[in-house]
Amino acid sequence: MNKEQVKGRVVELKGKAKEAVGVLLDDNSLQVEGNVQKNLGKLEAGFGDLKQELKNKL
Repeated sequence: MNKEQVKGRVVELKGKAKEAVGVLLDDNSLQVEGNVQKNLGKLEAGFGDLKQELKNKL
């Protein structure tokens, strides 16, 4: 695993947690913030996955 994969998955988990807290507290802004953070984490992890895959093929 590379840094982008690890960091992306951590950010994704934080976003999921923030989104869940927003649902529990009925806080729409916290839900949206968590959703955005979750998706940014997925994007970064996906970039890391792609980078690792390219490295493995070369």
